[in-house]
Amino acid sequence: MPQRPARKGALSLTNPAVRAWIYQIIAVVLLVACLGYLLHNTITNLTTRGITSGFAFLNSGAGFGIVQHLIDYQEGDTYGRVFVIGLLNTLLVSALCIVFASILGFIIGLGRLSENWLIRKVSTIYIETFRNIPPLLQIFFWYFAVLRNLPGPRQSLEAFGVAFISNRGLYLPSPELAPGSLASGIALLLALFGIWALKRYNHFRQIHTGRVWRIWPWAIAMLVIFPALAHLFFGPAVHWDIPALRGFNFRGGMVLIPELASLTVALSVYTSTFIAEVIRSGIQSVSHGQHEAARSLGLPNPVTLRQVILPQAMRVIIPPLTSQYLNIVKNSSLAAAIGYPDMVSLFAGTVLNQTGQAIETIAITMSVYLIISLAISFLMNIYNRRIALVER
Repeated sequence: MPQRPARKGALSLTNPAVRAWIYQIIAVVLLVACLGYLLHNTITNLTTRGITSGFAFLNSGAGFGIVQHLIDYQEGDTYGRVFVIGLLNTLLVSALCIVFASILGFIIGLGRLSENWLIRKVSTIYIETFRNIPPLLQIFFWYFAVLRNLPGPRQSLEAFGVAFISNRGLYLPSPELAPGSLASGIALLLALFGIWALKRYNHFRQIHTGRVWRIWPWAIAMLVIFPALAHLFFGPAVHWDIPALRGFNFRGGMVLIPELASLTVALSVYTSTFIAEVIRSGIQSVSHGQHEAARSLGLPNPVTLRQVILPQAMRVIIPPLTSQYLNIVKNSSLAAAIGYPDMVSLFAGTVLNQTGQAIETIAITMSVYLIISLAISFLMNIYNRRIALVER
């Protein structure tokens, strides 16, 4: 007599859904058991060696100096403040590299598609050269071979008497808020609101009349006139602290240390080669019929690129571009090789050596990079959804 098949939903091993749940439960139990064993083994080894655990060390005094800090710092400050300084320095170099690599990659990517033979070949040579050299070697080149060979502070290169560059870094005037800063800020906001309203009106006018009004001269005029009027009636928005040579180094102003400069240049140049290829492939993914349709309407090439090609290419560009931004954040950890005080150099290096809290410091450093990467992915995914094609 043939066996009756198991009813759907019956608790039987012949049911695929039941087997799937059993396998998943077994996998979760094994994973939890493995993690529990590792945790128990770690606690036992720490106790045996007399190593304290926890995050109480963040309240202890650091006792060492930091060459660059975006907030006030003294050697007696806590390790918690060192963490904040390392985080800010990491965010600073990551933001600078993302901006510069994006601009440079966009220019080189367009150069790869240029009809000019020389521009196309120079762009190709640039890409094939810098993307095949490891980023750490590029950082060493800019730091040791270029910036460290600049003259000392007494023989520094001067620009207009307010900017100085030497092997100690680039010294620039530092802005300080003045009494007229509030009025200038309000004037700038009014100018931006006026530009937005003008753009909206131009769009409305184009829909109803088909005519496009060139608004950029008016936008520049508002950005110049509004703050100028605020400066005239309420005083300057900022005062400038000019660096001056005192003794063996400069005092005053702000400094771009060689470590930050070399790291920014090297990572921007290296990553821009990959971004350029992303831009090139994204533009080439747009059907050639779009070019022909824009040309048949009499649109000039810059307008065609800006209004027709790039909006469609961005849907292909954004996902790999996100990966390149994440690579910039992770490659910024190479700063430890030249002593730039980022998260890895400060927290997973100096703080770890002084406190011996290896698990805590490494866990904090890994968590910081994870959170930064997830935040970038989240923002880029939001933008990617906004520009995605919506089916009717």
